Amino acid sequence: MIRVSQIKLPIDHSEADISDGIIKKLRINKNELLEYHIFKQSIDARRKGCISFVYTVDVLVKNEKKAVAKANGKDLSIAPDLKYEFVQPGKEKLEYRPVIVGSGPAGLFCSLLLAEMGYKPLLLERGADVDTRSKKVQKFWQDGALDVDCNVQFGEGGAGTFSDGKLTTMIKNKRCRKVLEELVSAGAPKEIIYSYKPHVGTDVLKVVVKNIRHKIIELGGEIRFNSKVTDFIVHNNKVSEVEVNAKERITTNIVVLAIGHSARDTFDVLINQGIEMVQKPFSIGVRVEHPQRLINQAQYKEFAEQPKLGAADYKLSYHASNGRSAYTFCMCPGGLVVAAASETGGVVTNGMSEYARDAENANSALLVGVRPGDYGSDHPLAGVNFQRNWEQKAYQLGGRNFNAPAQLVGDFLSDKPSNVLASVNPSYRPGVVLAELKKCLPEYVVETLKEAIPAFDNKIKGFGMHDAVLTGVETRSSSPVKINRDENYQTNVGGIYPAGEGPGYAGGIMSAAVDGIQVAESIAQKYTHF
Repeated sequence: MIRVSQIKLPIDHSEADISDGIIKKLRINKNELLEYHIFKQSIDARRKGCISFVYTVDVLVKNEKKAVAKANGKDLSIAPDLKYEFVQPGKEKLEYRPVIVGSGPAGLFCSLLLAEMGYKPLLLERGADVDTRSKKVQKFWQDGALDVDCNVQFGEGGAGTFSDGKLTTMIKNKRCRKVLEELVSAGAPKEIIYSYKPHVGTDVLKVVVKNIRHKIIELGGEIRFNSKVTDFIVHNNKVSEVEVNAKERITTNIVVLAIGHSARDTFDVLINQGIEMVQKPFSIGVRVEHPQRLINQAQYKEFAEQPKLGAADYKLSYHASNGRSAYTFCMCPGGLVVAAASETGGVVTNGMSEYARDAENANSALLVGVRPGDYGSDHPLAGVNFQRNWEQKAYQLGGRNFNAPAQLVGDFLSDKPSNVLASVNPSYRPGVVLAELKKCLPEYVVETLKEAIPAFDNKIKGFGMHDAVLTGVETRSSSPVKINRDENYQTNVGGIYPAGEGPGYAGGIMSAAVDGIQVAESIAQKYTHF
């Protein structure tokens, strides 16, 4: 196939316009175009008052050589083969099924790949299946009834299930295509394959993770919910068993730790078993909410109501005079701020959007980087205690019932308490309590945010509006620890493979899924099929 790039079309173009653009670019007749597939879609908004869609497409034509010659090679190349190639299995005998701990993106895709290659993996998830989990989460949001093993952080699909479902990533890895194709096969919208900002949405993700589960089982894998790994049994510096729910032992010589960044109790167990881990920087801050229409207007100007553009997003960063950096993260257009606690006595916020992104508000994490030197201890889990401290302060400030402390942006900048909400209705449930957020944030975070917000307002008009709502605290943007692994993806204890975001090797759905695949490949390259 030929790859044709730089097909630029107006914002209101139709699907037929894409094929017409291909025909024009290749200088061929309509009947010579056999088929095409969109490889990439992007937006060009460099010219004031003009927004265009730009496509790169892979094209099959009747006479490829003739078409290439006719087009003089301009914006043409041979489309590469993007089919995923499975690794060749190793020769060492695998006596027991590999055990994967955690069903987030890393765990799911590690399990899927191993199942596709015939290894019959056993996936253990401390939380419930996605349908049961959704009911528990809704109950928590309604009345504050938290299940510490099944919540926004734990359960089928991992923390990403209750998010915007973004699939953007900074990594350039051929396995990304495999992830996207599997997601589409499981029910995700087909445009994530080529979209410039692909997302799935929490409503669609719930269907997708369930279908991936069914595929793993059909391929010979097994998934057990409500199965919390409570210990790792080690002999001669190699894993030999895992303990489940403090009563059952499962024999295995392969354990994949896809445990997520909130598995604090599992981190404790690993430390006690001598697994090497180190402190890692992360970020802390708040969620900020604006009317989505304000963000649309600021970003799209006169095209703000154009349906093809959807709800506008943003990505901002600022380097403050105190040496700290502030940035926006996990921006959720047309979304909700959600309660994401996984422990009693602590408030944690996160953001979530459905596929349609049609809620009234836009929200984003507004974060400031923290360093190991801020944690007050050299212990590997000092960052966990740092997180917990600020989550507990937010819990107390919110009234000790999982309500979250909130403050208007204008009052935060003026260093005065908010007395009443204004034009922005906060979406966080169970509810918010107006408070001074400086009481549940480090002083340097408050100082940095006060400097960053006006700077962000210069980039997005209205970002610093007085009525915008800040809700605290956001502490789980990434893992505060890194579990050391070698070039074969194993820890200092043989047979234990850290994977994904929790152990410190990914930063989102896509990179976590890719890391899970890479761990599965490493296992497969060593062992024969089970």
